[in-house]
Amino acid sequence: MSTQTVETVHPSSSSYQDLFGTGDRNIRIIEERYGVQVVCRDGVVKVMGEKDSAALAAKIMEEMDLLISSGTRIDEHTLSSALDYFESGGGDNKIGLNTIVLNAKGRPIKPRSLGQCFYVAAMMENDIVFAIGPAGTGKTYLAVAVAVAALKNHQAEKIILCRPAVEAGENLGFLPGDMREKVDPYFRPLYDALNDTLGPEKRAKLQENGIVEIAPLAFMRGRTLANAYIILDEAQNTTSLQMKMLLTRLGVNSRVIITGDVTQVDLPRDVNSGLREVEKILAEIPHVAFAYLTDRDVVRHRLVKQIIRAYSLFENNRKDASAHQREPENTG
Repeated sequence: MSTQTVETVHPSSSSYQDLFGTGDRNIRIIEERYGVQVVCRDGVVKVMGEKDSAALAAKIMEEMDLLISSGTRIDEHTLSSALDYFESGGGDNKIGLNTIVLNAKGRPIKPRSLGQCFYVAAMMENDIVFAIGPAGTGKTYLAVAVAVAALKNHQAEKIILCRPAVEAGENLGFLPGDMREKVDPYFRPLYDALNDTLGPEKRAKLQENGIVEIAPLAFMRGRTLANAYIILDEAQNTTSLQMKMLLTRLGVNSRVIITGDVTQVDLPRDVNSGLREVEKILAEIPHVAFAYLTDRDVVRHRLVKQIIRAYSLFENNRKDASAHQREPENTG
């Protein structure tokens, strides 16, 4: 076993407690997970242990220091996200909590968890990004913020937001009114994100001028979408053909951000989700990125995270019970 000492960071924070955590909790987590020892000597944090483990732990602590200098507080939630990310092969992108854009009230919109940081970095660096994760993780909101920032910085001429016309088993045809009146309530999450980012009046004006477009996914067929940010929301409810259709609409100087939750598919049982399928098809293509968010990235009410975990546990137990019932009896 090769032992190595890695000198890592001189903390940017005013005190080492921000980096080490209350009662050195952050450091204890890293030490136990990687079998290393972390000490502070002469104002420098040092990591001692097996070569690869020490190097990885040191890299994580450097990224933690970047987050602290950006104004975030490191807790078990943030640290756990970092460890999962680096162990899955990430780490090439620099992490930061820089402001994406100011909202309509002049307040900064920025990622609020490490998973969201990686998601935003992916959107900045790739032409096609798939964001997969549960409700409340900011998938759609951050995509809209990045698109609005591109519009304000003249990096795009148009924002296009779309959804497949499937909603928890309901059929738009049974709703009253014309097509606009039918789909507007269905697209309310997109309107909410745009209203918060742009303000209702500016959003309405941009929509009237065709700079912002909100439409069902089917309306994208046959078009070439150039100089635009295209956001496909609720993508778990696309079929394989619908997903291919949208991806092949990509024109010059355009980017596509596709968001969805693969645990909330509302398609008929015999129809494959295009979002589930695309993970296997495009995983190795350059400039296509997959950002995976988890319940650790939930930024809604604190109970939402617990609800997601409870449902996940329930579904796993139900699958285990179903598999057990299908096992053939041993009659030997």
